[in-house]
Amino acid sequence: MKNLFKISALVLAFAGLSFGAKAQTSTPTTPSTSTTTTKSGIRYSIGVDAGIPLGDFKDNYKWNLGGSVQADIPVYSDKLFVTVNAGYNNIFGKNDVVVGNTTVSPTDFHLIPVKAGLKFFPISNFYVQGEAGAAFLLNKSDVGANKSTAFVYAPQIGVQFPVSAGSFIDAGVRYEATTKYATGVDASKVNFIGLRVAYGF
Repeated sequence: MKNLFKISALVLAFAGLSFGAKAQTSTPTTPSTSTTTTKSGIRYSIGVDAGIPLGDFKDNYKWNLGGSVQADIPVYSDKLFVTVNAGYNNIFGKNDVVVGNTTVSPTDFHLIPVKAGLKFFPISNFYVQGEAGAAFLLNKSDVGANKSTAFVYAPQIGVQFPVSAGSFIDAGVRYEATTKYATGVDASKVNFIGLRVAYGF
């Protein structure tokens, strides 16, 4: 219940930020050159996320799979956008990890990351993006953590190109990392190189 309250509060805060940014944005006077957008100028996308763990985290976990939804709200013409992203990530534990004289199979991590940031198109269709927020661990006790929330940040680069008059594909590669979920345990930081492939409209 406490996690649900935190998640709801963050989503509402990011929604407020999004609408605030949109309210201060004037309608572009020139047509978009980066890709197609909705009539309001906001770009929505639904994507599949996958990744490979890095650092100490990779000792116990092998890969992750999930999904996310994102809104890109124009701030400056078709070059700069405020992004709001929420999703789900399942990070799969390795089988038969040797710890001392014992063999264990770490429990999967179940995360809900909620992030906001900026997306900038230096040239048509190519973008750089940076997001930060909170990642909520849904099964804290199962994985031996003492924190259910961690700070998360994710720099990303990608391409976005139209596939029809009102839709596009967004493909990006990012590094995503959190702070520790278990005090004093570096292996409880979730770090991975991820790929997001999304359908936008």
